[in-house]
Amino acid sequence: MNAVVLAVLIMLVLSLLRVNVVLALVAGALAGGLAGGLRIDKTIEVFSSGLGGSAEVALSYALLGGFAIAISASGLPNLMVEWVLAKVGKEGESRGKTLSKALIVFSILLMAIFSQNLIPIHIAFIPILIPPLLKVMNELRIDRRLIASVLTFGLTAPYILLPVGFGQIFQGIIAENMESSGLAVNLSDIPKAMLIPTAGLVVGLLIAIFISYRKKRDYQTTDIVETEKGEYSKAGILFSLVAIVAALVVQLLTDSMIFGALTGILVIYISGTIKWREADQLLTEGMKMMAFIGFVMLAAFGFADVLKETGDVERLVEQAGAVIGNNKSLAALLMLLVGLLVTMGIGSSFSTIPIIATIFVPLALEVGFSPIATIALVGTAAALGDAGSPASDSTLGPTAGLNADGQHNHIWDTCVPTFVHYNIPLILFGWLAAVIL
Repeated sequence: MNAVVLAVLIMLVLSLLRVNVVLALVAGALAGGLAGGLRIDKTIEVFSSGLGGSAEVALSYALLGGFAIAISASGLPNLMVEWVLAKVGKEGESRGKTLSKALIVFSILLMAIFSQNLIPIHIAFIPILIPPLLKVMNELRIDRRLIASVLTFGLTAPYILLPVGFGQIFQGIIAENMESSGLAVNLSDIPKAMLIPTAGLVVGLLIAIFISYRKKRDYQTTDIVETEKGEYSKAGILFSLVAIVAALVVQLLTDSMIFGALTGILVIYISGTIKWREADQLLTEGMKMMAFIGFVMLAAFGFADVLKETGDVERLVEQAGAVIGNNKSLAALLMLLVGLLVTMGIGSSFSTIPIIATIFVPLALEVGFSPIATIALVGTAAALGDAGSPASDSTLGPTAGLNADGQHNHIWDTCVPTFVHYNIPLILFGWLAAVIL
């Protein structure tokens, strides 16, 4: 069996059986390395060397967790909760809660979309925005799987379709790698090619909102940080808002989540919003909250490096090409499924493009796909798996916020819902785009 297929299957099966994702990634990497012809010592060496690639990401998450807890300690989250609940009471129990739920879902969706283009901070906003809202969502009995689906849509659809922010990077990588593989394309054609696949994501989002997760779900309300009702310092609230703005500005200026989070923490601490004797404990609690995400990212980088080292990613594409012949419909389906497997394992659509474009472009031209259909195939195949992958930041980010109180499972509450609602429609609509364009 192909090493990539074996490694990804082992990782996914163990994850679905509720084995810790980090252990599942390590087990998958070892199995994939051995199946790909690497010695056990070489597999361990490659895996270990790959860990350093995510050190910056892990530290970023740790500091963002500390920042989120510091914001929570200021009383700002509780103030938000009381405001929303008071609004619900004034507007009537049923109608008020419905409107509040719609407002929260829409606001989170808008922020997630903006995080990819207008304010390109990617997932950095989630540990700050979502934990304070958990009490409100619990009161409104919102299914957190819905919020995970909304967040993942906002983290993926914009960069696939819109040529701004992260979308400019994504589409630039597509154009560059397709040209180096023998097919020069215009950047202006990429949004046109990705319009139909993105429509699949929209369909999945609508199904999640209006069908799958429209029913209420109960959670136990617990304070992440204890703050007594009604006891807020106006200065503390003000400095919390200043800290959030400062963290955003510094992150945009330095392109570093680490220094952005550090700036926010310093503003909170120096302003006296939280007591100095409590600062160390709060920062530690925040790091604990985000430790899981950091360790998964570390293991995911090692996992990806082992798969690349085996050479079986390219072999998988070549094997699919041997089956295809001149059947365009079958070619489109197999190419998308290969993209799904590769991205599910690597966890990054951006990193998948250079791997698959080298083989996909000549193969698509040989079968007879048009340039715009080839763009749709490469772009969709790369994006597949970004939603649903246990190692993707598009799923790890939502889990980081929604599991702040320990009531949201990464695999069954984030990965499975986003896989079903986004990857399946993306395959169908991506296949349609390749066939008709």
